[in-house]
Amino acid sequence: MNFDTLFQQQTALPTIPKVVQEVIDSFNDDNVSIDEIARKLAADQVLSAKLLRLANSSYYHSSRNVGTVDDAVLMLGFMTVRTLVISSGLTGGFKAMPGVDLKQFWRYSLRTAVIAKWLAKKVGGNSDFAFTVGLMHAIGQLVMHAAMPEQTLQIDKIAGPLDARRFGVERTSFGYDFSDVGAELARRWRFPDNFGTVIKGFPQPLEADKFDVMSGVVHLAVWRARAEENQYSKEELEATIPTDVVAKLGLSNKLILEEMPPLEELAEGLEDLIN
Repeated sequence: MNFDTLFQQQTALPTIPKVVQEVIDSFNDDNVSIDEIARKLAADQVLSAKLLRLANSSYYHSSRNVGTVDDAVLMLGFMTVRTLVISSGLTGGFKAMPGVDLKQFWRYSLRTAVIAKWLAKKVGGNSDFAFTVGLMHAIGQLVMHAAMPEQTLQIDKIAGPLDARRFGVERTSFGYDFSDVGAELARRWRFPDNFGTVIKGFPQPLEADKFDVMSGVVHLAVWRARAEENQYSKEELEATIPTDVVAKLGLSNKLILEEMPPLEELAEGLEDLIN
């Protein structure tokens, strides 16, 4: 199926709540009214309940109970609330589909997100942006499974969703891969351009004309989250770490292999995001 036809399939694009789209649009609006968005969030019972559960989770170490959306915005800040709302909208937007273990998919994506956030802090980048784009990086796979399930299931037999060879197999079969699809989805959902840049660029960050730091961060986070899902040994981690990307980011292998907290610790308290 060619690229344009893919996005014309009724099943391809997930539905996201209107308020989530408005929160995405707020990236492009310097005059956004935080109070207005908080009001709209409060009116969405499912989303606001999830937001409050997350705000009160161990992940945010709140010293007091967060009881309302306004409290959450005050305590966490608009950027973090926006990140959580968009993340909830993304994870809730896709229903069961053949060939994809959604629980595993979102667990892996969430791990990518928390690693990307940790790495972004190390390189002085925007950690909320890193978290959101880390969570979104593989969303093109879901679009492809939804739009052309039979063709994608054939790809799954050769290289599963968490197989590093997946990009090459998709490109050979379709002429594009899930990073292209994810970048186009970000454009259609009206995310700022830098989301699409990172989603499209993370598979080969060193091949870009100009190195994009966040693409490198997500590339590294993807490698580490994939290694966790595949239960790599210490030796396998050392043998596969993308040393050239680590060096380009100004980091060290020691930092990634020895000093990064365990992934359970990085993601602790965020389980509600994927349940």
